[in-house]
Amino acid sequence: MGRIVSAAATSHTFGVSEGVEAQAQRIFDGIDQIGEAIRASKPDVLLIATSDHLVNFSLDAQIPIAVGISDEWMPYGDLGVPRNAFPGHREFSTELIAFAATHAFDLTAVENVKPDHGLAMPNAIVNRDLDIPVVPVYINTVMTPAPTCARSYALGRTVRAFVEQARPDTERVAILATGGLSHWICLPDSGRVNALWDLRLMETIVSGRGKELAALSFDSIMKDGGNGGLEMATWAFMAGAVGERTGKLVYYEEMTAWWTGMGGVLMDMDAS
Repeated sequence: MGRIVSAAATSHTFGVSEGVEAQAQRIFDGIDQIGEAIRASKPDVLLIATSDHLVNFSLDAQIPIAVGISDEWMPYGDLGVPRNAFPGHREFSTELIAFAATHAFDLTAVENVKPDHGLAMPNAIVNRDLDIPVVPVYINTVMTPAPTCARSYALGRTVRAFVEQARPDTERVAILATGGLSHWICLPDSGRVNALWDLRLMETIVSGRGKELAALSFDSIMKDGGNGGLEMATWAFMAGAVGERTGKLVYYEEMTAWWTGMGGVLMDMDAS
C-alpha cells in the first residue's frame, strides 16, 4: 500500500504588496514553511486540489470535478506566475480515475489545460524545484451547482483508499488543498473578510475534526465566507484524505487589502 506522507491547505492568491509588505511577507513565509514540510516528506507525487477560475473550463461545459492527466504542465501565467513547466503523473491520474469510478465518482479527465494561479502559484513555492510530479484535482466552485463540501470530503476519503489499496507499497503521496478563505467576488460585500469564520474552520481542521467541514452548506458558506469561500471544498477534500489527523495553523492574515482571508494549515502525518 502507498502512504499519504504530508498534507496541507493554503490560500492561493497574491495581491500587490505595496503598503502591506509585512503581511505579504508573512503569507509567503507561511506557504514556504508548508512547502518545506512537503518537500521534507519526499513525495513521489503531489496532488493539488484547486478550482479553475474560468481559464480552462468555460460556462459552456460546467465540469464539477476533474483530474488532470498529462506528462507535463505549463502554467497559464496569470498573477505573475512564471511560465515554467513542471511534471505530471499520467499513470497515477489514470488509475485514480478508474479506481474512483468503482467508488461512486465519475471523474472527468482533462489533459490540455494550463493551470492558473489557483494551482501554479502555491506549486511554485511548495514545489520549489518543480521536480515533484503534480496531479491536479479540480473542484470547480465557480460552476453551478458547485461541488459540496460533503462530496469533496468523500472524494478525499476515496483518494486515501486509492493510495492505500491500489498504489505500490513504496509510493509516497502529498496532498495540498488550495483556495479560500473568506472573500466576496463581484458582490455587494466585495472587500469584506470574515476572520472569525476563517479561524474557526482552520481550528476545526487542525483539531482533527475536519469531518465537520462536510456539513457546510452552500447557503452557510455564501453567508459567512462569500462566493470565494466556496473554495473551502478543497480543504474538505484534504480533510477527507487525512481523516482524524490533527495539525497546526501555520499562518493567517486578515488581508483586507487583497479582499480575502489568507491562511494555511499543515497536518501531522507520518513521513518516516
